Amino acid sequence: MEQYDLAVIGSGPGGYVAAIRAAQLGYKTALIEKYATLGGTCTNVGCIPTKALLDSTHHYHDALHKFSTHGIETGPVHLNFTQLNKRKNEVVLKNTQGLDYLIKKNKITRIQGTGSFKDNATLQVTGNDGTITTLKATKYIIATGSKPATIPGVTIDKKRIITSTEALSLPAQPKTLVIIGGGVIGVEMAAVFSRIGTTVTILEYADQIIPTMDRELGSTLKKILEKEGVNIHLQQAVYKAENLGESAKVWYKNKAGEEQEVSADYVLVAVGRKPYVQGLGLENTGVKLSPAGTILTNKDLETAVPGIFAIGDVIGGAMLAHKAEEEAMYVVEKMHGHAHQIKYDCIPGVVYTWPEVASVGATEEELRHDGIPYRVGKFPFSANARARAGMDTDGFVKVLIDTKYGEILGAHVIGARAADLIAQAIAGKTFEITADEMSKAFYPHPTYAEVMKEAYVIGSGRPSVNI
Repeated sequence: MEQYDLAVIGSGPGGYVAAIRAAQLGYKTALIEKYATLGGTCTNVGCIPTKALLDSTHHYHDALHKFSTHGIETGPVHLNFTQLNKRKNEVVLKNTQGLDYLIKKNKITRIQGTGSFKDNATLQVTGNDGTITTLKATKYIIATGSKPATIPGVTIDKKRIITSTEALSLPAQPKTLVIIGGGVIGVEMAAVFSRIGTTVTILEYADQIIPTMDRELGSTLKKILEKEGVNIHLQQAVYKAENLGESAKVWYKNKAGEEQEVSADYVLVAVGRKPYVQGLGLENTGVKLSPAGTILTNKDLETAVPGIFAIGDVIGGAMLAHKAEEEAMYVVEKMHGHAHQIKYDCIPGVVYTWPEVASVGATEEELRHDGIPYRVGKFPFSANARARAGMDTDGFVKVLIDTKYGEILGAHVIGARAADLIAQAIAGKTFEITADEMSKAFYPHPTYAEVMKEAYVIGSGRPSVNI
């Protein structure tokens, strides 16, 4: 029986980061993954392929609607759906090959199969061919991630009632698509398919899309998506979905309780994700689960069993790749005696529509609810020279500033390159840099980043010179 210093179960962003960092620090490390490729949901059927399709469809949409304004004249523009997916697959392959290289370079033992605890100290890995490998490790990290969730009355059959995983590899472009859920995954999938001509309908239970983000971001994105042809229906309670063979149908009730139904080529279920703990054999250990099915840990991300840690989606909280990565670094660095800290209130959220949406820290709704005084600094992309030059004038930046010390309480961006722009607000909030200090740094001109600068200026109580 092989003995390791650390065994990591799951090779997603949390798992592979933990394994690589541990190996770099000299720990004999094993990485257990049941699939043939490393990278987990994010690399294979989540973040990476979705962004590849979002970028490709963005180019196609621009060719149809913006090229002529730029003076670029083309003949008829056609979409090659097969090539669209081929490029996406190539992007995924390059990322998984990169992970393979890093695992080999760092001399990590890779074991393919499903890991299941036999007791608190022993792990049994069952390969796809039935081969069983048993190992022991001084410490374990569970990083098995999450799987798509559904709602009562809606059974995902992966044929006509699908998740984002199946949506990323459809055999042909659908003519119609119903998406249950207007959160991050729902609106990103809506953007991908609506840009290429699919008629998309979103059914959202809440009274706004992207409901976990600042309300003004959701209302602005809704207007933009509707302008591009997406049908968005809020406060709709879906209670049934059925595969009809060549199509699917959804039944739901509106706010008034009236019965509604809609049919489409596919129904995409995007109502969130649930922690994946099946088959881990946790019942053979002292590891405890919450009522929601997440693995319970203490502040050091250690479970009820000393030496068994859990990170990422499987412990709940923000189900984001960058959260899992930071938790991986935290656990491994702490194992090695290095001080580390995770500031959970500084975890950003991003929606990769166009314009992009990004947020960090408190929303206005949260600050008002908690009675925290704040000052707003808001600046539109339409007043930014670089945005005008790039024909990307939709959106705004809104920073929420503490009235006493000038600290950044929250930052919310909807606009071009919001996913990149939010990084500076994250740094400011993480290291408690004031809005006044952020506003006095150099920002190259002309850039989208100047939208952030002007918001900091206004949030500091000074007038902008660019309005």
